[in-house]
Amino acid sequence: MLREKESAAPDQAVAGDIVDAVFAISCRSLPVDHAYALSRAIQAALPWFATEARAGLHLIRAAESGSGWMRPEDPHTLLHLSRRTRLILRLPKHRLDAAAALLGRTLDVAGHALRVDRLSLRPLSRITTLISHCVMLAACGGESDFRLAAAAELDALGIQPGEMLCGRMTSIATPERTLQTRSLMLAGLTLEQSVLLQQQGLGAERTLGCGLFIPHKDIGDLRSRSD
Repeated sequence: MLREKESAAPDQAVAGDIVDAVFAISCRSLPVDHAYALSRAIQAALPWFATEARAGLHLIRAAESGSGWMRPEDPHTLLHLSRRTRLILRLPKHRLDAAAALLGRTLDVAGHALRVDRLSLRPLSRITTLISHCVMLAACGGESDFRLAAAAELDALGIQPGEMLCGRMTSIATPERTLQTRSLMLAGLTLEQSVLLQQQGLGAERTLGCGLFIPHKDIGDLRSRSD
């Protein structure tokens, strides 16, 4: 049964057609670079996921350092997951009933068993400082080129952030190629811009966990790690 997540404070959430479907899971560990394997496992269970334009996958994060997640450098390192770890899909509401087909399934993610249990819903946030840990843009090599490409895509959406901070690069391996991504934090957004960016995302490869934005309350943490 679908239910609204109880912890979503009324003053920090917005109504709309896009929400996060939050699944409780049972899984001991996953590789750090699990994007492709997890996405394929979800597509095997939900064939429409790959072609739903507004669907996205939040990569699983299992460790905290300061106020932000610090990804281990070795992509083959195992993330050891706790009972509180969640699988989160960003979806249009008309796909929620179909997404419930994941419930009770055990997914094979690169040889690791991931059982999907309860489902709750989390609305998008009203917070106007956002972060995406992995943004895939055509220009993702040098920071200056990435910044220009990000600014151009944001401008096309009518979004002009007060501050834009690029972070570390992350690689996502697929059988065809290795994607190079960067983290991106945006501050000084209007409420409307924040909601639009959470709904639309930025760049490519949403189903591999790229370009999805989540609220972030402290821009200082990412600035201190971006060099």
